[in-house]
Amino acid sequence: MTPRFFSSNSSQIYVSLWSKYRPAILKLMVAAGEGTQQYKLFDHEFKTLNPKEKGYTFTMQAFKGRAMNDIRKSATAQDLLHVLLQSKTASELLDGGKYEFTLDKQFTLSVSAVQAEPEAETEQA
Repeated sequence: MTPRFFSSNSSQIYVSLWSKYRPAILKLMVAAGEGTQQYKLFDHEFKTLNPKEKGYTFTMQAFKGRAMNDIRKSATAQDLLHVLLQSKTASELLDGGKYEFTLDKQFTLSVSAVQAEPEAETEQA
């Protein structure tokens, strides 16, 4: 049995915030094929929604509509995945490739396209 790392019982505190940024996140996902993309978020938006939270940071790898790593302890990551799965465009992108989403302590969201399998690089002389 494959473990399921996304809890549909998430409190969904951050869904409205992630929904607001969804268009920008989709652009980051599309551009991630050219390298890691970053977007600066506002810390006060997160702190207003959940002032008791100590750590908003997370790293989530997602592919085919689910998290590939354990995000059960991160409501911010769970809610981001929930919002992405509500988007047809994001769902299609996640079906076609693996993405890594990281929110750091400075509230910078980084989005990277992750190679599913490392390809052997050919050396050119």
